[in-house]
Amino acid sequence: MFSWMYWTPEVAVFFACVAAMLAGMTVWELRSPTVERKGFLPIATTRGDRLFIGLLAAAYVNLAWVGISAEQASSWPGFAASVAVLLAIMWKG
Repeated sequence: MFSWMYWTPEVAVFFACVAAMLAGMTVWELRSPTVERKGFLPIATTRGDRLFIGLLAAAYVNLAWVGISAEQASSWPGFAASVAVLLAIMWKG
């Protein structure tokens, strides 16, 4: 079923984390509706907005890591950097 993609442990962990975040944000939003706030992002955002922007940024960080790293390099540093960017956007964005 998933043979079209080269699945590594890092890729599987990344997509599992994305799925867990989406499920967690859905529950959080149902329990406590969000209000817009202004952080370092140039617009007022809700939690869902920050999650979307953070996931896009995390994807770009992962792509950048793949582009600049050596062929046999580990993907874990790129994963760690993308998590850091996502957390920063969610926390202070």
